[in-house]
Amino acid sequence: MLQNGKMRINKYLALAGIGSRRKVESYVLDGQVTINGKVETNLSRDINTKKDVVVYNGQKLSLPSDYVYYKLHKPKGYICSANDEKGRKTIYELVNVPERVFSVGRLDYNSEGLLLLTNDGDFANKLTHPSNHVDKEYIVTIEGEILESELAVLRAGVVENGKRMPKAKVKLISYENKVSRLSVIINEGQNRQIRRMFEAIGKTIILLKRVAIGGLRLGGLERGKFKRLTEKELLLLFGE
Repeated sequence: MLQNGKMRINKYLALAGIGSRRKVESYVLDGQVTINGKVETNLSRDINTKKDVVVYNGQKLSLPSDYVYYKLHKPKGYICSANDEKGRKTIYELVNVPERVFSVGRLDYNSEGLLLLTNDGDFANKLTHPSNHVDKEYIVTIEGEILESELAVLRAGVVENGKRMPKAKVKLISYENKVSRLSVIINEGQNRQIRRMFEAIGKTIILLKRVAIGGLRLGGLERGKFKRLTEKELLLLFGE
């Protein structure tokens, strides 16, 4: 739960989910925000989160104190569904929390890395809807060397069954012992998109690991471990 008390106005508005901290500052300066019934244009104003009534364009705002947000380092060999007819392990065996949470997007059975869990549907939709173009970064380890021409194909969007897939930001990190490691950033998240991209150029993925969603990174969280997001981490997501 977010801390109650005083909070700078731009931070409050960002956490309330109406835009990034830079964007909400323009809302304040344009007179679109009222506090306790009075227009507020002072960016240095602090909000009393327990008492002040903050309204943006007629909408009363509140902090997401009734919601919870966790990040999990999903290991390989787990699925993101609550139940599996094949009897495979699920991520919910790893996350022991009192709230009923669901995953924000998915990672397939053979992938690992950063996964978010919450009970906030609007937040989940904001991060996963293709129109919002939230960057997701993966470290992809493949067999063999990758050519510059193949990197160019991935960046432009590979053609699959006559249709071009979305562009990607792709950077070679290293090539050692006949193994290449790459950073791949996508912002639409089609089903199995990265695996399909590399299949299209004939490359075999050894490991696929998501390391970032928006401004939030996996960090040093160990495989199979989870933690509640801090206010600072939430701002990296709400402020996107």
